[in-house]
Amino acid sequence: MTLTEQIQNYVPYNEQERKDREEILRWLHSGLDIYTRECTAAHLTASAWVVSPDRTQVLMAYHKLYDSWAWLGGHCDGEKDPRQTALREVREESGLRDLRLVSDEIYSMEVLTVDGHEKHGEYVSSHLHLNLTYLIEADPQEPIRPKMDENTAVRWFSPEDAVKASTEPWFIERIYSKLNSKLKGTYK
Repeated sequence: MTLTEQIQNYVPYNEQERKDREEILRWLHSGLDIYTRECTAAHLTASAWVVSPDRTQVLMAYHKLYDSWAWLGGHCDGEKDPRQTALREVREESGLRDLRLVSDEIYSMEVLTVDGHEKHGEYVSSHLHLNLTYLIEADPQEPIRPKMDENTAVRWFSPEDAVKASTEPWFIERIYSKLNSKLKGTYK
């Protein structure tokens, strides 16, 4: 199944996902290369809600750019399978190696705004992240370490404390709370 078909078949959890699915599909059909950063207005990204096998812990990283505890993820950078991007980003940002996709299906989707910022000494204009989130399982006993150019710490939290650790109100209300709600209701 193509990524476009996966997104079309995705059943939105709420109004935010319904609207964001429409926007992501619009960008996919635009003809612009959203799989790379060549399209400076929007890029396809993949995130992971990394949970322990018993679902009592969630992995977060303290992200330098956002000055907040946040989920793990990043740009597809040419990768056409966002699941692979999510797995790669978790490995890079946490040092974890033994990861398992709970499902091949998209767990959540969102359009995220990114304010203009400096990266590697160059200005990056404000843009959109057309984000697909995957539920990934990992062992909290496996060693973790930060990726110092992106985050200063990586830590396991209870699902509730993961939400409280974030300092980004929109993410708390619209993303992390939703991911935990889905975790309780669908993926026990």
